[in-house]
Amino acid sequence: MTAFRLELRRSRALAIWLAVVVAGYGAIMGAMYPVLKANDALMSEYMQTFPKEFLAAFGMTGVLSDPGIFFTTYIGSWLWPIIATAAALLLGTRAVAADLDRGFLDLPLATPLSRTGYLTANIVAQVIVMAILAVAVVAGLWIAAAATGTVFDVAGFALAGLLSFVFGCALAGATTLLSVATLSRARSSGVIGGVVIAMYAVFVVTQVSKDWAWIAPISAWDHFRTTPLIDNGVVPVFDFALFAVIALAGWLAAIWAFRHRDLAA
Repeated sequence: MTAFRLELRRSRALAIWLAVVVAGYGAIMGAMYPVLKANDALMSEYMQTFPKEFLAAFGMTGVLSDPGIFFTTYIGSWLWPIIATAAALLLGTRAVAADLDRGFLDLPLATPLSRTGYLTANIVAQVIVMAILAVAVVAGLWIAAAATGTVFDVAGFALAGLLSFVFGCALAGATTLLSVATLSRARSSGVIGGVVIAMYAVFVVTQVSKDWAWIAPISAWDHFRTTPLIDNGVVPVFDFALFAVIALAGWLAAIWAFRHRDLAA
């Protein structure tokens, strides 16, 4: 319990500032939604100046005032992946790699606290922070839009927030495992960051050229589809399960590896 309270204190500033950023951005976009909707014709004409493949890469596959396309374009396609990756890298590498590098790790492990308990406390903190951020970005957008007279579907946006949450947890789980394996925050962050960029590049390529559509499933963006979820109520059960399995597998493997890891290696 002491380790968990410590993790919450250490995560507090990061959670607050990132939550303020995403909630503020979401609120701004929510407040702008009526403007976009009132200028559908103008926006559609402007979008026609870009290649369809380019627009598809950013989720702009129709009218921007469509709730699902609106959320995907301004939140799902770039903002949330960036914020989730940043949180995953900072939190997922801190408990082992960063603390070992700073010489702090020896202190908690010199107490009766087990390695399992120490890393589990960090993982629970990761889950809490990721949940706070997912709620902040969706709630900020929804509340601001409602204040301007637009009430989006609560269930659809809630599910979009839940999908965002498990997406972020998958990144955090993979980062935590790599942090234990490498004992290096720089290498872990470099690998995870590189993989995220590569997956986005794959997604863009599959949108630009349908000949490459067969490789789309290897990209996380292909499983982070919020437009049909919000607009049509299509719940991507497989995608939810995939992200959840990656997160849990990463965290459990990290705990097992940390228990057997030679920290002097």
